[in-house]
Amino acid sequence: MSQLAPPSAPFLGASEPGSPTPGPPTPRDSYASTPTQNAPLLSAGERGGSSPDLPGVYSSSNARRPWYKRPLWWLVGGAAFVAVVLVVVLPVVFTVGKKDGVVGGGSSSGGGGANPQSPTGATTGGNGSEVIMENGSKFTYINPFGGFWVQDPNDPFNDNAQCNEWTPPLNTTWDWGTNRVFGVNLGGWFVIEPFIMPSFFQKYNGTVDEWTLSEAMANDTASGGLQQLEDHYNTFITEQDFAEIAGAGLNWVRIPIPFWAIDVWDNEPFLAKVSWKYILRALGWARKYGLRVNLDLHTIPGSQNGYNHSGKLGSINFLNGIMGVANAERTLDYIRILAEFIAQPEYQNVVPIFGIINEPLLGIIGQDQLTRFYLQAYDRIRAVTGIGEGHGPYISIHDGFQGLGIWKDFLPGADRFILDTHPYFAFGGMQDVPIAVPDGDGDNYGGTWPKQACLSWGIGQNQSQLDFGVTIAGEFSAGFNPCGLFLQGVNENTPDYCPFWMDSSQWNETVKAGLMQFTLASMDALQNWFFWTWKARPPLPSSIGNSSTTNTVQCPLWSYKLGLDNGWIPKDPRQSIGKCGALGVQAPVQFNGSYQSWQTGGAGAGTIDPTVSASYSQWPPASISGASVPVTELPQYTATGVVETLTNPSISGKASRTVSSLAWADPSDTASAATEISGCEYPDAWGPASLPPVCTGQAAKRAVPEPLVTAAPERRR
Repeated sequence: MSQLAPPSAPFLGASEPGSPTPGPPTPRDSYASTPTQNAPLLSAGERGGSSPDLPGVYSSSNARRPWYKRPLWWLVGGAAFVAVVLVVVLPVVFTVGKKDGVVGGGSSSGGGGANPQSPTGATTGGNGSEVIMENGSKFTYINPFGGFWVQDPNDPFNDNAQCNEWTPPLNTTWDWGTNRVFGVNLGGWFVIEPFIMPSFFQKYNGTVDEWTLSEAMANDTASGGLQQLEDHYNTFITEQDFAEIAGAGLNWVRIPIPFWAIDVWDNEPFLAKVSWKYILRALGWARKYGLRVNLDLHTIPGSQNGYNHSGKLGSINFLNGIMGVANAERTLDYIRILAEFIAQPEYQNVVPIFGIINEPLLGIIGQDQLTRFYLQAYDRIRAVTGIGEGHGPYISIHDGFQGLGIWKDFLPGADRFILDTHPYFAFGGMQDVPIAVPDGDGDNYGGTWPKQACLSWGIGQNQSQLDFGVTIAGEFSAGFNPCGLFLQGVNENTPDYCPFWMDSSQWNETVKAGLMQFTLASMDALQNWFFWTWKARPPLPSSIGNSSTTNTVQCPLWSYKLGLDNGWIPKDPRQSIGKCGALGVQAPVQFNGSYQSWQTGGAGAGTIDPTVSASYSQWPPASISGASVPVTELPQYTATGVVETLTNPSISGKASRTVSSLAWADPSDTASAATEISGCEYPDAWGPASLPPVCTGQAAKRAVPEPLVTAAPERRR
């Protein structure tokens, strides 16, 4: 049997139309890029080349054949492919055989080294193998796509795992333009959001974000205080979730993390430093199941957008207002610390993307100011990682909700930037349009929504790959309306039609078929995507009201796992390829999958046009919005503080590779961290943006860098 060709993006598009600058997005936990109604048509979206047709994929000779009607030879061939990969690809010592669906590994008597997380001691396994989790419970690994896990106690940083047969193993370079991202977010895990964890906010009446939730929990010692958050870290997403993500045909996870995984300052109530060990565990699970990670810094000191998922609902105090510069200085330290971790050779294959700031509200902050910040972050990251492919991660920046087109010609020559957009229909004013109305056969369910996804999103994604370079949709969902408990915040008012859309048990097969077609079209239009989010927890039973069920997720359109289990998310994401073409959406211009060399770390990478670089090199910016005094008079920090450092996981047993406990890739990076100027009082870094400053100007120049200190610092206030 010929090997299955890897899926590639449709690379469709034409000239991007002029579009008006939208206003601030509707508050929610992720926000809308409002679609335009007059976008030009996309091209058909068929797979390029002469690759064989995919079962369940809408292609020229295999149209309308669902995934579950694959011929028997495909199942047999897939099993054979796994066996070949295990023999040829894995440089791990083990014998190949099958016993109860488990690929055999080294035995406990010596040699390869037994694995206590496999009942047989195997260090690798494919479809049907059994896994023992840390708590002793077992599950069967189900992966019909040729994926296999790898876990060798003697080689804990083994990157041989492969999530499916069309995705390169972790130890093989990801080829942008050829390989395609089928990803999912792990939202609500380390950054708590009301609609993903509604029971927390129901338990503590009046809480609206993680700031107020943390304060309420800390005062509730009878319930365990902030320990409740650690319990959540430990239980919300498990190893089995990672195995199921791989088994769903997905190949990436985006993991939103908070800055308080590294550090907090005195007035911040967040649970400090506790989540890091669980983040490390998550990266280990991703390695085990061959999943690549987009590590996303989701919260910023002072808040980058004023939304609840930034840590605190309210003011924007990043590059805006009286503490805007000071908060940006502190943020650069957190970016540097995470870059030092990611740049370690043990993590470069696992974390190929670093999202440095989630959803900054560009309409308030300003593009000039944000670009200057991005250049500062870039310089600090590349000083740690070096330049070019194989030297640290791609750097992901968000479009700021102002559209992809404004980032054309962004820092030309820069080494490996990715542009991230988060398109949602849910807040775009089209919520009353039906999605369940069939139009022709079953593949055309969904009313106007599937075609609208192709028209509104596909053209921008395609054009951005021509104008900017690698472009992804870091978030999207099946949510075509604003329905969901706490979706727009705890004090939301939902439309009258929402109770039906908040209870998936009421949906018939026609509704699910419509949602399926909309989701498939969205995936095809977005090309490289991360669904928001993998799963959510149910609300407290008392909140169900008139719902016909209890203990159910009340934001069902936003749960990939729920849709996967209940029929509105595809079992095989490759089904989406060519969907826009099947809907008759065409465009004459196509992106051919080839980026400029410097955009992917090749020749010319790191040679930013000096004219462009000079135009954005001034730091801090000459002006920022929301400040009542000139930037030179704003409060700033001084670079004389102790650097917080992250730790690597402890390695037990007879590991063949050792790693320093200190997660710091570049020992020559000894610069100190931002800290308060002694004797100065500062305004609240999270408070109203317009307060007058107490201590202004650059009262303390940046000192000669001090050696890196790894001990925990004293509190700064």
